[in-house]
Amino acid sequence: MSKSKTPLPPPADAPSGAGGLRAWLESETPSSAFHARCVQLWLGWLKFAANPLALTGLAIILFLVFVAIFAPFLQTHDPLAQDLAGRLLPPGAKGHLFGTDGLGRDIFSRVVAGSRITLYIVALVTITAPLFGLLIGTVAGYFGGWTDTILMRFTDIILAFPKLILALAFVAALGPGIGNAILAIAITSWPPYARIARAETLTIRKSDFIFASRLQGASSARIVAQHVMPLCMSSLIVRVTLDMAGIILTAAGLGFLGLGAQPPMPEWGAMISEGRKFLLDQWWVATMPGLAIFTVSLGFNLLGDGLRDALDPRSGQS
Repeated sequence: MSKSKTPLPPPADAPSGAGGLRAWLESETPSSAFHARCVQLWLGWLKFAANPLALTGLAIILFLVFVAIFAPFLQTHDPLAQDLAGRLLPPGAKGHLFGTDGLGRDIFSRVVAGSRITLYIVALVTITAPLFGLLIGTVAGYFGGWTDTILMRFTDIILAFPKLILALAFVAALGPGIGNAILAIAITSWPPYARIARAETLTIRKSDFIFASRLQGASSARIVAQHVMPLCMSSLIVRVTLDMAGIILTAAGLGFLGLGAQPPMPEWGAMISEGRKFLLDQWWVATMPGLAIFTVSLGFNLLGDGLRDALDPRSGQS
């Protein structure tokens, strides 16, 4: 007679069902570091979701991503195709939802195609500038002394120049083009992140867990990379989100001046520059890309405010 094996019980902290998962996420006594991170993320999401303006900003950004991904399927016309016989048509005429520009190109299709360029600029600047600023700020704050003095004085020099003026100087030196414009924006955007990371590091470097890591033989590079930088990320994420509107406006300004994306690329700032001569009579040529810039900038600002309230532990203490 064979013995029936008794099934092993599930782990004590494993969620079961929707109710069990919610109780697990709202537990006041996490059983592991992973459990604690999940609880923290869940509570942050609940705080973020309670802000309707933050959800509106998130919806706008997700819509931008959706439009950028599916741009070829959403375009009603070729964004680069010219039709001089149908130039400056008003919105809705002959199947042109936003009208046409001075060369007869469909403005709706060009705005949709321009979302990819905007998302491309935002993504590359987000990857480069904050990470460089994080590295500079944490190194300066952790080591202090002459390292801190040299790095922070260099940061102050960059901050002394207006961002757009400095970006114009870099683009003028490197040459016009979308790649050089992104590089110029990234070069001029990192100092605020460095100062935030340095301020956070100064409050962390004398903590007990830092001393414990040193006693265990951890090198300075390992402490900075594994302990200091992760603790600075929440502040940087909020600042990056709030800065995205300024980055989009800077890119649009460079495009407006002819130093960013070059014709016939459907970049929103360049489209406004092309439509300014028609602004009084054919208002839609410059207004439609302008509304796109306004909407996306508003979305990033609302999202940044919501993330600041959700990630800042002091925001609820009032």
